[in-house]
Amino acid sequence: MKADRPRIVRRAVHGVLLLDKGLGASSNGALQQAKRLYRAEKAGHTGTLDPLATGLLPICFGAATKFAQVSLDADKRYLATLKLGVTTTTGDGEGEALRVREACVTRADVAAACAGFVGATHQVPPMHSALKHEGKPLYAYARDGVEVERAPRAVTIHSIEIVEGEADRWRLDVWCSKGTYVRTLAEGIGEALGCGAHLAALRRTASGRLSIEAALPIECFADFDDAALEATLLPVHTLVADWPAVSLGPEDAGRFLAGARRRLGLADAPRVRVHGLGGAFLGTGHMADGELIATRLLTPAEVAGATPAARPRIEEPESLLS
Repeated sequence: MKADRPRIVRRAVHGVLLLDKGLGASSNGALQQAKRLYRAEKAGHTGTLDPLATGLLPICFGAATKFAQVSLDADKRYLATLKLGVTTTTGDGEGEALRVREACVTRADVAAACAGFVGATHQVPPMHSALKHEGKPLYAYARDGVEVERAPRAVTIHSIEIVEGEADRWRLDVWCSKGTYVRTLAEGIGEALGCGAHLAALRRTASGRLSIEAALPIECFADFDDAALEATLLPVHTLVADWPAVSLGPEDAGRFLAGARRRLGLADAPRVRVHGLGGAFLGTGHMADGELIATRLLTPAEVAGATPAARPRIEEPESLLS
């Protein structure tokens, strides 16, 4: 008879973990590992990274999951390594070579090719991607040799800067909108250079205002106790920390948490973060005709569990509404 496995007692954890995802790990695998480590009742990540990509993977625990969409919608920044002269079946180094050509380019050539992709454009999602069709990821169809028709998607490439490179290998700093497929961008740059290319490596360095500089790999947390783990979390309002802030007194805070509109006489604003006594984060809303209207609210238990004093501080803009 097999011995019973020790039961993991889940607990309410609230905050944002900046994880540096390692090579080979799936985003969901990294999420589940972090969730087990923190013994968290609820967790979610804010944007998939392929197993062959590394870098910033913000993970939301508890109340922070209510604001994960903000990070999903945010611009992203990547360090992308292009291998010129070789196109592959997957657009990255995992696929088989389709065509090999000589790559004789200069830095000026690469810069000119990159400039042609800056701005608003459309991309056709690659077949080897996690985008779902009829509930099934595209890469599953691709593995079965099935080609699915995909509609072009509007994306914006804000900038592409050369970090380093020579001959057939170039490293680029790419700042782009959500939904941008960097492997598709790599293939496009390769064709613009006349030699083809694939994405040899990818590292996400930023998601909105969150940076890889503050992230740690999961291995760093292995020997942490609960208190040390909690100390690594950023506040629940981290993902909306650049929104204008509204501070409420005890009476208004209580009514706001109950979903009641509060007349404050402040200027209209499409989105605000709302705090109560002691800086406690209450949720988000918007100002319209002098009224504060709730959008996403924390429960009283979540407010109590997400104590700002227990979290590392992040730099926040000066409040526009107070």
